[in-house]
Amino acid sequence: MTSRFRHAALIGKYQAQGMRPLLEEIAHLLTRRGLEVSIEADTARNTGLTGYPMLSPDELGQHCDLAVVVGGDGTMLGIARTLARYGVPMVGINQGRLGFITDIPVARVSQALRAMLAGDYEEEHRAMLDGCVVREGEAIYSAVAMNDVVLRSGTSSMLELRVEVDGQFVANFRADGLIVASPTGSTAYALSAGGPILHPGVAGCLMVPIAPHMLSNRPIVLPDAAEIRIEIVSAREPSVNFDMQSLASLLRGDRIVVKRSEHRVRFLHPRGWNYYATLRHKLHWNEGVVSGDGST
Repeated sequence: MTSRFRHAALIGKYQAQGMRPLLEEIAHLLTRRGLEVSIEADTARNTGLTGYPMLSPDELGQHCDLAVVVGGDGTMLGIARTLARYGVPMVGINQGRLGFITDIPVARVSQALRAMLAGDYEEEHRAMLDGCVVREGEAIYSAVAMNDVVLRSGTSSMLELRVEVDGQFVANFRADGLIVASPTGSTAYALSAGGPILHPGVAGCLMVPIAPHMLSNRPIVLPDAAEIRIEIVSAREPSVNFDMQSLASLLRGDRIVVKRSEHRVRFLHPRGWNYYATLRHKLHWNEGVVSGDGST
């Protein structure tokens, strides 16, 4: 059966045990379906996988029309920020622990990929966040986050932060930190800090204080087009994380500016996938249920 895709990128969590044979199996499946296959350079070097071109993430974005990502959600986050700029759709094979966005079990790789390569899949688009650090009017650092932007103190002391949204003062927060999360990131750190779950189709973002000094400082859902400015009023060794990208040595008066990215991530899921089934499975919402419609 002919694939509707031409050139697949293969990215793996190369630290995971047994990654090389799994990547080889997937690469062979793809080539048998008529696709050209390229391996992300770090994946190829660290697994010793040869016989395929090694490309950087940007080169994968420029040349490939499909990406197969093998690992956990962290592996997907690492590559998605780059490939989103090129509009490359991604398929996630879960070899991690949680798997909110890498949703195909290893045991179903062959079955799922054969159907998806033939065009039998669900497509989903998800928003990302653009963030930058502004010091004395100049942007000194910028990054993209698929999950969240997190501001924290490097010590056990609290931060004091002044927050504005679209130029309007919101509040001064005293807390261990502050999270600005996309709908995708609402099931990550923001959830453990007491924030609500946002469906990925919701046009908005989430701001969640971490262990606030005032219990009335509650999570808030903000409009999709909002620009959030967070000024460091006082803190000891503050740092900001954009997903897995970190910037330390922030100074009093620095501002972290967060807004929706112009780029969106494209995910491909097996036919029949739905977000609520993912929540039920990953958050164990069906535990203790004896009867009912009981779909899993």
